[in-house]
Amino acid sequence: MKLYDELADWWPAFSDQAGYRREASHFIRILRNATRPAPRTVLELGSGGGNSASYLKSHFEMTLVDLSPRMLRVSRRLNPECVHVRGDIRRVRLKRRFDAVFVHDAICHMTTEAQLLAVMQTAYEHCRVGGAALFVPDFVRETFVAGTDQGGGDSKGRSVRFLQWVFDPDPADTTYVVDFAILIRDRRGRARVEHDRHVLGLFPRARWLRLMREVGFKASVVRDGRLRDAFLGRRPSGNSRLP
Repeated sequence: MKLYDELADWWPAFSDQAGYRREASHFIRILRNATRPAPRTVLELGSGGGNSASYLKSHFEMTLVDLSPRMLRVSRRLNPECVHVRGDIRRVRLKRRFDAVFVHDAICHMTTEAQLLAVMQTAYEHCRVGGAALFVPDFVRETFVAGTDQGGGDSKGRSVRFLQWVFDPDPADTTYVVDFAILIRDRRGRARVEHDRHVLGLFPRARWLRLMREVGFKASVVRDGRLRDAFLGRRPSGNSRLP
């Protein structure tokens, strides 16, 4: 996907850090209330450009994992205090546990049940006994809404505007599609247009909960009054299924 590769340096203009503030505050409250005592260390799987971490880092000691070296470079500039690790969130193993694990938009890129289960397994294995994991997909099957949106902004001489078109070609499968038409203008005023297609996962609530329980979490749905659902998994004390 271009946004996370050749267009990654444009991310600060594409996705404004300030736009994450309200939602990040909501996630911080969930995480702080998820364990006793409240989490001190948090692992973010699929951290992208680091916009969420830029708010979470004032409350938790953050370790950030992402597959894209270019997105990690963007995040390092924004979050030099955080530990950054390149890795596939389906398979990465850091050989340590955290008080909590956070998986935001990156979870949407899991398009099959096996991929989704693999990320949940990663979260479980990095979560201490008594800890928690929070998964935040853009949609579940019950909340999916097709439509269009627009956005973008300016950052350090770079300008981006985009149109986002969300649709579901086949409601019988586990995916939907987001097409981005992206207009980019550089410091010299030169403009170009890019198209980027993202095929994303779409699963019903019951399947999310079943898979989380399958890996060992005690699972529940957290709603924030909007369309978006979040899924909170707690790793029970005394559960020794995994090392």
